[in-house]
Amino acid sequence: MTTFQPPSIDQRITAMLREDSGRIPVVVGLCGAGRTSLLHRLAGTLGPLEAQYVNVERTATTPERFLAALTASSPFVDAGQALRALSPRQAFDAVLAYFTGARRADEGPVTFLIDELLEFRTFESFPGLRRSMPELLAVIAASPNRFVLTSRYPTRTARALAGAPPQYSVVPMPALPPTELARMLADAVGARAPRAAEDAESDIDGLARLVAAVSGGRPSYARAITGELHANPPGAAGRDPMAALVSALGPGASLWAQCAFDYEMRLHRARGYGALKAILEILSEQEPLTLTDISQRMGRTPGSTKDYLSWLEDVDLVAAHRKRYRFRDPLLRLWVRLHCHSTPPTGEMIDREAREFTATCVTS
Repeated sequence: MTTFQPPSIDQRITAMLREDSGRIPVVVGLCGAGRTSLLHRLAGTLGPLEAQYVNVERTATTPERFLAALTASSPFVDAGQALRALSPRQAFDAVLAYFTGARRADEGPVTFLIDELLEFRTFESFPGLRRSMPELLAVIAASPNRFVLTSRYPTRTARALAGAPPQYSVVPMPALPPTELARMLADAVGARAPRAAEDAESDIDGLARLVAAVSGGRPSYARAITGELHANPPGAAGRDPMAALVSALGPGASLWAQCAFDYEMRLHRARGYGALKAILEILSEQEPLTLTDISQRMGRTPGSTKDYLSWLEDVDLVAAHRKRYRFRDPLLRLWVRLHCHSTPPTGEMIDREAREFTATCVTS
């Protein structure tokens, strides 16, 4: 009997690029979901003469410098026009013209792989560019070229696309496939404790289910845990993903660093930095909580607390269901619970909290 395998995210996006409907995929997912890796794989598949990867987050400084970075090493025909832009408005117009007019050497359309679409909002502070994002979305939708866009902010992306042309199609980044997770684990622990082939396969499958539950299927989290499985000798992490999780969550370790980056980056993109941290600490202690519960624990009015919560929702740190708020990322909640204190957690605390977290993940 043949088991049906759903198409991979790469296959889905490639199919959208090939069809004639004009749909433009916008791939969204939280930090470490694999959006950038997807774009790099697509760039490798399409080849450098057909596709250009654009990291907007790293290059969106001024419109003039972004234009220069965008066209500096372009292989496309007419890609170097309008490089002598005299103003931010002229430079941005040249960027729009480039996205529309660039062609392959055979005059065929090209594909732009644009990482972190919402970073184009950086240009809104320059003269004449207050509506740069709607202008950009309109031009991309009308362009004969093809585009794949990404964002780590699903909520903000949905709002930005609300008034955009209908061609945009939001594609949530899926969890890591079980087969890929099993392969990662086999590479990490497959050489240890030789057993019969069928027993080893069953062992890997069991590990994969546990790591999938703990990591939520997010590639970066899964790699951090499997990395600890590989790095520690038998008797330390060995084949125990629980011990690997504890090790990865220690101060300065890989999972700790990922959560710290996500926490600070999203808070700095929001408003009300200190108050927002207080709410996250409250939710790390208990969730879900209602607006009234949170406002009472904050010592603030329901109105101001509602504003704070909306700012946290805007950067996808919390989510509301039936008027109850919780962390969008359960593993980040564990990190806040462990590390947002005046003193670092002890190894015993990390072990206890990690085991309780794992038990909750497996049973939920």
